[in-house]
Amino acid sequence: MTIFERTKEISKKKGYSLQKVAKDAGLGINSIYKWKTQNPQIDKVESVAKVLGVTVDYLLGKNETPDWANENDTKDLETFLERNLEGGMTYGGEDLTEEEKQQVKLAMTTIFWKRHKHD
Repeated sequence: MTIFERTKEISKKKGYSLQKVAKDAGLGINSIYKWKTQNPQIDKVESVAKVLGVTVDYLLGKNETPDWANENDTKDLETFLERNLEGGMTYGGEDLTEEEKQQVKLAMTTIFWKRHKHD
């Protein structure tokens, strides 16, 4: 699923039009439609994610936020990640690469959703 398709899907679930999401995110009214053929800038994705109450990673397809998760759940995830990923991530005294950090974040996100569902 593309970033456009994910954005369209979550917007529909929340009862928002893509034009409303774009406007609320401070973007041009039809700018999200351009995401069908162009990769958006990360700051625009961040703005849209905030409006929709999902993570940037979800919109990018890097994790699967469950259908049952609400805005508070996604905020809980952000807090969990911030608390657990603070400081430098190292292995054997060397900093992890950005790719390795993203892999750790993805693993932690998966664990969070599995544990959070049981809370």
